[in-house]
Amino acid sequence: MDFFVAENRSIVVKIGSALLANPDLLTPRFSFIQRLLEDVAQLRSEGCNVILCSSGAVALGLRTVGETPETAGVSDKQAAAACGMPLLLNAYKQVGHEYGFEIAQVLLTLGDFEHHRRFLNTRNTVHRLLEAGVVPIVNENDSITTEEIRVGDNDRLAAKVAQMVGAKEFVILTCVEGLYDRNPDDPAAKLVEEVGDVGEYMEATTGKSTLGTGGMTTKLKAANMAQEAGCTTYIANGEHERPLSAVLSGERRCTKCLPHPKPLSGKDSWIANRLQMAGSIEISKELADALVDEKRSIRREDILAMDGDFTRGDVLHLYDSEGVERARGLSDFTSEEIRVMTFNPDTPEEQLLGYKTKGEVIRSNNLVMLENRHLLWDAPEGMTPS
Repeated sequence: MDFFVAENRSIVVKIGSALLANPDLLTPRFSFIQRLLEDVAQLRSEGCNVILCSSGAVALGLRTVGETPETAGVSDKQAAAACGMPLLLNAYKQVGHEYGFEIAQVLLTLGDFEHHRRFLNTRNTVHRLLEAGVVPIVNENDSITTEEIRVGDNDRLAAKVAQMVGAKEFVILTCVEGLYDRNPDDPAAKLVEEVGDVGEYMEATTGKSTLGTGGMTTKLKAANMAQEAGCTTYIANGEHERPLSAVLSGERRCTKCLPHPKPLSGKDSWIANRLQMAGSIEISKELADALVDEKRSIRREDILAMDGDFTRGDVLHLYDSEGVERARGLSDFTSEEIRVMTFNPDTPEEQLLGYKTKGEVIRSNNLVMLENRHLLWDAPEGMTPS
């Protein structure tokens, strides 16, 4: 058996549901899986680590629970995921054996990405599988997740996996050639072959497939996450004889999203690239502007307003007084502790909280300025004044 190590060239591949499931019969498309895994085998023979982030479980299980993509509700999709996952993994396993490699299932939830210890534990598991020559197949655990704890789309989940393993290449296989400068139904639409700033194209990305949960918008959000981690993203049509290698070699048309020339460190990338907002605070525009040149800790007296119920170690989004997101950082306190401190500004922190503290809500080394590198999030409505 060939053994792979984490230092080898790592490629993360996200496969959309429409490629994996027949839209009419809701059965596995073995012809596509055959082409995909033949290409995976070729890349492995060249010394690459390949991690697959696969959609398809819900689509393949819908028929079992007597539903269609149009009629299925949340509980139907959860049940369908439980039925479809064995079908999906069996298809991968059967074809993988033809090419002499094993596959492993890695089911994740939002918390596995948002909580740093779980993030590191997940990374260690994926690295161990790669060392054993096993191809990890990653998916969200759709059978147990609810809206509040969902990643929500496998595009961003796959981007987080790419960040997690330090991949240099991230391929999103879909049913179109890539990103277009306007709705692809428009006859005048043109393929965008290279992208630096994905924000320039967000307005052109509307719509999604019948079987999938994400359209081109989520793909650009995923590409932005990958860019910040120094990873090149390719958005390409999967309906080709060599769906991966022909993209990576530049042999066919696709959209290539360039990595940032100065990628963030692993820790800063984890802080900056969020899947959900745990909480937010507002600071003055003057302070936000000053932080660009010289980062310092955020203290209770800096907070003008806040939103959310969060715990110590959660990532907070920092907005200036004009409602523009400027930074993200790790909170040293719970939301309740911050409320107590900000509502009692003249009382020492130690007296209020009952333990010794410097009163730094976000330490300077846990603060990441966004500086026009990231897609910004809208401020929550009705932030509570401090």
